[in-house]
Amino acid sequence: MKTIYAINGSPRKKGNTAQLLDQALVGAKASFPEEEITAERIDLYDLHYTGCRSCFACKRKGGASYGKCAVRDDLHSLLERLLNSDGVIVGSPVYFQNITGQLHALYERLLFPYTVYSADRTGIPQKSIPFGFLYTMNVTEEWFKQSQCPAFLQLWESLIGRNFGYAGHCFAFNTYQFHDYGKYVSDLFSEMDKSSYRKAHWPQDCRAAYELGWKIAALACREEPVAPCGQS
Repeated sequence: MKTIYAINGSPRKKGNTAQLLDQALVGAKASFPEEEITAERIDLYDLHYTGCRSCFACKRKGGASYGKCAVRDDLHSLLERLLNSDGVIVGSPVYFQNITGQLHALYERLLFPYTVYSADRTGIPQKSIPFGFLYTMNVTEEWFKQSQCPAFLQLWESLIGRNFGYAGHCFAFNTYQFHDYGKYVSDLFSEMDKSSYRKAHWPQDCRAAYELGWKIAALACREEPVAPCGQS
């Protein structure tokens, strides 16, 4: 039995990010017979937690929490589940050219215990967990490429890939934000153009998410270690 988690870093449970994560989970479950893959989506905005509190319990010599986060809040059990999983798909809308605050806090708590202050990694659990990344954003692909956003997102991906495993990423650009653009101050955008773009590209976005989930499940179900970020 393999367990794949999808982490929804968006406050919306039915928005673009959530929908694509669901497609990724469908892809993960389709990779192998139904009984071999357990797939679950977790909505971060349902949980109550903070980012790293700099208590350094994860680095205390001989400490019970060495190599793992000691803070007991809603993230405590989730981190344990993720670290014992076989694959993770992380999704986030892009806010101010970066991931959401909730996901940023999760990354702090996930990664800091693995940021060792010694010459070796003695005592740090070693397990390959393929991580895939999915992003949605209101801007066009052209604007995205000209911004600082790719560098910001790549930083997180490389840190996670270095410590766990990397399965790739996919992007959904120029997303449809509102059900009725007439209700919001949004004359910078054309609802007609947004709608037309979505009709043309959303099926491709869903397919890319599906294939990412498929790949993560395939990596989780093989014996070879997952390739680190930037390698194949």
